[in-house]
Amino acid sequence: MELTTPILDKLNALDEKFRDINQKTETHLEGLIWAKPITYWDYIQTDALLNLQIQRTTLPDEMVFIMYHQVNELLFKMILWEVEQLCHTEQPETGYFTEKLMRISRYFDMLTTSFDIMKEGMEVEQYMKFRNTLTPASGFQSAQYRLIEFASTDLINLIDYRYRATIDRNTPYEHALEHLYWQAAGKDYKTGEKTYLLKEFERKYKGEFLRFMEEYNTINIWRKFKQLPQEAQNDAMLVKAMRHYDYTVNVTWVMGHYNAAKKYIESASGPQEATGGSDWKKYMHPRYQRRIFFPELWTEEELRTWGENV
Repeated sequence: MELTTPILDKLNALDEKFRDINQKTETHLEGLIWAKPITYWDYIQTDALLNLQIQRTTLPDEMVFIMYHQVNELLFKMILWEVEQLCHTEQPETGYFTEKLMRISRYFDMLTTSFDIMKEGMEVEQYMKFRNTLTPASGFQSAQYRLIEFASTDLINLIDYRYRATIDRNTPYEHALEHLYWQAAGKDYKTGEKTYLLKEFERKYKGEFLRFMEEYNTINIWRKFKQLPQEAQNDAMLVKAMRHYDYTVNVTWVMGHYNAAKKYIESASGPQEATGGSDWKKYMHPRYQRRIFFPELWTEEELRTWGENV
């Protein structure tokens, strides 16, 4: 091989890289001699990924249910990856802010349309059988989705409407956590006691939630937006991106989930509960929860009728 100028430049760049971390360049170059070439399956970890689907029943459509939710969690991770970059950028430019929001929204657009996979992709009879083996587990227990909410807006916008007047930015995080909107879905609506579902969820994630709430208290997407110059806050494309994200997450995606659940839950006779035991209609439908990340970007009429015309 001829040591051309471009090759020498690359070697010098490598030498500088390794010297900066007190490593010997020649050691790393020798390591390359014995390294295996990368393959697609090693890079993507295909074998590990395809062995993560463990059925609890013998019903074939349970596999659809498992894989669908695993895909959701991967998309949630992609969303959090973009959110982290945006929120930890000291002074994001308008174009960068808009691009990150649209990336996040596209992931949620994909999640919204994907509900047809679950809505139309499983036999009702099979679902109504294997769902009983899932109790008390519930999609309610998706920790990544809760992190997305914490990173998107001020905590007051996630507080149950009944308690908002008693909570402000100085409220201890633990107290705020106890009054988040989804707490109601994790409590027995007859006694008010926390269900096993909620107790286990908090046992595993409460510490992480409190740390995340504090970390994003001043750098969530809404706070980053309000820190922009006024000209940027008035930028039509950025405002459109903010509204699209808000509506997609809190109405469109929620209704996709609601309609998929409705098909299966209402197929059985008599009153039905979600697998976690919640009053699923009031928990899921946006006109009841009225979850809105960026209320200042909506008109009074839009706020009043939130989730009603879907």
